[in-house]
Amino acid sequence: MAGGEKILIIDDEPNFLLALQTTLEAKAYQVITAIDKEEAQDKIRKEGPDLVVLGTMTPRGNAFNLHKWIKRNPGTKNIPIIVIDAPFEKRLIDGWSMDEGIQMESEDYVTKPIEPAVLFPRIQAVFKRLAKRIRILIVDDHTVVREGLCAVLKLQKDMEIIGEAVNGKDAVEKADELLPDVILMDIVMPEMNGLEAAKHICKKDPNVKILMLTQYDDEENILTAEQAGAYGFIPKRAATSLLIDGIRTVYAGQHFKK
Repeated sequence: MAGGEKILIIDDEPNFLLALQTTLEAKAYQVITAIDKEEAQDKIRKEGPDLVVLGTMTPRGNAFNLHKWIKRNPGTKNIPIIVIDAPFEKRLIDGWSMDEGIQMESEDYVTKPIEPAVLFPRIQAVFKRLAKRIRILIVDDHTVVREGLCAVLKLQKDMEIIGEAVNGKDAVEKADELLPDVILMDIVMPEMNGLEAAKHICKKDPNVKILMLTQYDDEENILTAEQAGAYGFIPKRAATSLLIDGIRTVYAGQHFKK
């Protein structure tokens, strides 16, 4: 059963909208609905849904424009979206164009016709994935840096700060104790630098993903960080813009380079 999550369904077909609403409410979800872009924007601002099911809207392009508004708005960009596209024969009326599809950022994508009973387990799967939060350990010897990183990460629904360390030695101990998924690691620190700490941590737990943070982004440092086992490297001056993308990328097991 669901845990009372709030879902906004947006669709201009009354019968489909009602059928999906009835199905989800029977599974203990809170459901709100909208039939057009303007009503949907108002509901998103006022209700703060946990998930948006973005169905079809006429004229063509309205669904894409709403999707773009959600993803560009700082207060809503982290809301997960499931896109329901029009059937092929109706794509020119209220479906997504190929160019719009390339820009799509959604948790799932389906096309009509689709039964609510088929869509329900896909919605469950999205919530299950989102329930797994990325456990992050922050390592930096400067308090102001740690506070700044914490302020950014606390805004992300899929991330959890499980601890902080003030140097490499402290990082090795905290990593062993807290078992983080991702470690944000400064390079230059007292007692033990970040590169040495990364070697120790990766040797003991090769599953942990380390993302190096430093103000020295020369090629030598990047190469040394990779040799130490780091999955990515972010200059501190660019940390705000790249940090979130970097964490999600390395958590997925991919190397991050910018």
